Amino acid sequence: MVELKLVIAEQRLLTHTSVPWIAEWLQAFFPIDGIAPAGIGTEPPQIPSMNVHIHEGGSPFTGSFHVEKNTSEDGLLIFTRPDYQIRVDPLFKEASLIVYDSFALKHAMMHLYSLYIVHLGWGLLIHSSCVIDDGRAYLFSGHSGAGKSTAARLSSPRQLLSDEASIVRITAEGISIFDSPFRSELLSERASGSIPLAGVYLLNQSEEIFTQAIAEREAFIRILDKVFYWSYDATETMKIMKLGKLLAKQVPFHELYFQKNNLFWGKIS
Repeated sequence: MVELKLVIAEQRLLTHTSVPWIAEWLQAFFPIDGIAPAGIGTEPPQIPSMNVHIHEGGSPFTGSFHVEKNTSEDGLLIFTRPDYQIRVDPLFKEASLIVYDSFALKHAMMHLYSLYIVHLGWGLLIHSSCVIDDGRAYLFSGHSGAGKSTAARLSSPRQLLSDEASIVRITAEGISIFDSPFRSELLSERASGSIPLAGVYLLNQSEEIFTQAIAEREAFIRILDKVFYWSYDATETMKIMKLGKLLAKQVPFHELYFQKNNLFWGKIS
């Protein structure tokens, strides 16, 4: 049995697995508490907030991202897709995952983490890419195929925080982004700590390059469908609404019309 204390933003998850490829994948993509990246000092280990047991099983991904939601007789929340299943107690202290392959493992971990940070009222996991420019974070989102990974790739050599799922810390005092281990294809040196969020840009590929401000109310509505979340309880859904309103109130939103080159940075920074 391999135990790894994963670091995700401000949370610590203690994972347990006896499957070698699962342990290897976790170590490749997640910072491990007590093991500092090169050039960064170690911090005292923190008590993990959740125990996560990960097993191998299930069947291949069918192409549908639909997730079935149920509750067991003993009160566990159950989320099932053909290639993974999550069973977690309502207080998010103990969880069990069954995953078919690395694709399923990434999605199950994203799903579980999103549920957890909403439960805490801590923040949101948003379908987007995000990069740092001059000490501030810029988040790029949009519909599937809009160019989130393209915008991230074109932003090089700026440091990447995410290319698929951005971890957004939301408080009344401010909005910030943490480095995301939930990567799709682009890897980079991990950023430590949080970076203040300067703006959210909804992507549109265009022959012209320009931005257009989005009103707060529309921004709130449009960011909700970009959140990685599978609603299971009205109280939890209201937490997402509250967090989304705080985000739209404190951070400027714009439409970004861009070409497949880096000239769009002249319009936003």
